[in-house]
Amino acid sequence: MSAKKVMAFYLEGCPYCKQAREAVKELSEGNEAYSSVKIEWVEENQHPEISNQYDYYRVPTFFVDGVKVYEAHPGEKYEECRENVRRVFEATLS
Repeated sequence: MSAKKVMAFYLEGCPYCKQAREAVKELSEGNEAYSSVKIEWVEENQHPEISNQYDYYRVPTFFVDGVKVYEAHPGEKYEECRENVRRVFEATLS
């Protein structure tokens, strides 16, 4: 069971954020350890008081215990996103 805190920053309507959520769902369904990881999703426009405390430029961005593990980039394909989300899960379990 993961005791590490995972925060994911996103924007409503962002296609990269949507694909990150899909990757989280896909990877969680296929892995019991990943499914135990709790992710706190923070919509940056709704919670600027939280998002302003973190150093990132693009969404989605995932932090594990305050350390940035994944920040998306323009043009990112689903396979790359999924691999980055997998790294986030692995960081929580290490």
